[in-house]
Amino acid sequence: STPRVLSIQSHVVHGYVGNKAAVFPLQLLGFDVDFVNSVHFASHTGYKHFPFGEVMNGDQLLTILKGLEANDLLENIGFILTGYIGSISFLEAVLDVFKTAKRHNPQLRFVCDPVMGDDGKFYVPPELAKVYRDVVIPKADVVTPNQFEVEQLTDIKVKSMRDAKLASEKLHKMGPSIVFITSAIIIEDEDESSSSAASNNISIIASKRNGHNDDGDCTFEMWRIDCPR
Repeated sequence: STPRVLSIQSHVVHGYVGNKAAVFPLQLLGFDVDFVNSVHFASHTGYKHFPFGEVMNGDQLLTILKGLEANDLLENIGFILTGYIGSISFLEAVLDVFKTAKRHNPQLRFVCDPVMGDDGKFYVPPELAKVYRDVVIPKADVVTPNQFEVEQLTDIKVKSMRDAKLASEKLHKMGPSIVFITSAIIIEDEDESSSSAASNNISIIASKRNGHNDDGDCTFEMWRIDCPR
């Protein structure tokens, strides 16, 4: 049978982010999706008055995990997808979910969206960045940070394609074979005219690790798509 997706993300009453944005499209693509709502908020983080709602903690997630395992519901989980997570205890519990599901299916793939913030500011506890960097990202097969998040994970300020390449390489070395920088404003060079042009676009940058060269350095392919802002 087709492997199922376990999606651990946010839920909002108004708007479309997290599981509310992911589950239905995955189902349309033919995936059977089990989902856990890491938070239940009135709206997403872009609204002026935030947050209003509840944040699930790690113990609550582990209780869900016990129920899934007791009923043999982890046997056909082929993918784990994670998004907005509101507490360190929950993020640490996600790793228990991953390890348990991986034990049931060694071929399981982990897709991690390290949702932390945007436009220069956090909308989760900043301490989550270290947990992502040191513990979670090394377990992931695919990681999908935005420009702000990739900077937090790599300590590299991403302004140019050279910066994006260095940051992607650093993420590949942490573990993931595929990296998507989901939105970035890229300046081509130091020339003001190109800087002005770049500000009109948002870039999506993807990279896939191919292996290592004779010097032991990571080798990878990169792609870039520019979209009007």
